[in-house]
Amino acid sequence: MAEILVAYATKMGATKEIAEAVAERIRSAAHQVTVLDVADVESVEQYKAVVLGSALYAARWRPEAVRFLKRNAAALARKPVWLFHSGPLGDDLSSQKAPRKVRELATRIGAEQPATFGGRLTPDTAVGFFAKKMAQGPMSGDFRDWNAIELWANHVAEQLVAAR
Repeated sequence: MAEILVAYATKMGATKEIAEAVAERIRSAAHQVTVLDVADVESVEQYKAVVLGSALYAARWRPEAVRFLKRNAAALARKPVWLFHSGPLGDDLSSQKAPRKVRELATRIGAEQPATFGGRLTPDTAVGFFAKKMAQGPMSGDFRDWNAIELWANHVAEQLVAAR
């Protein structure tokens, strides 16, 4: 059984790729990690810690990620939890914060506020009419900063090692 759960909610796959990179970094710190779509998580009880990431669309987390936080709030409050979201397009992420409900849930379970990572919107990964139209314009591209993601994952891994 894995010690750490890295769960994600994604629409176009970019958040899943970030979750996998975070999991790989945690594994390199000698932890067993399970990576799952939030829809496939039956319980968080068996995990020592949880990392949850959600795609961010129109300043909102994916509904299934918010439901996951609500449904598991009591269990998550008893273990270390880290949150992240991805989705802003462009280089300026400074003004992007989590939706109010997610900020409230993070506080309720004792987690830090979510880390923000850029998103990806490209013609080959866009899903839905509006996303496909946007992917043909100036906001098209991969805005994920893999160095920032690695630094954050290192932070998580270091805290997990310290908690041992």
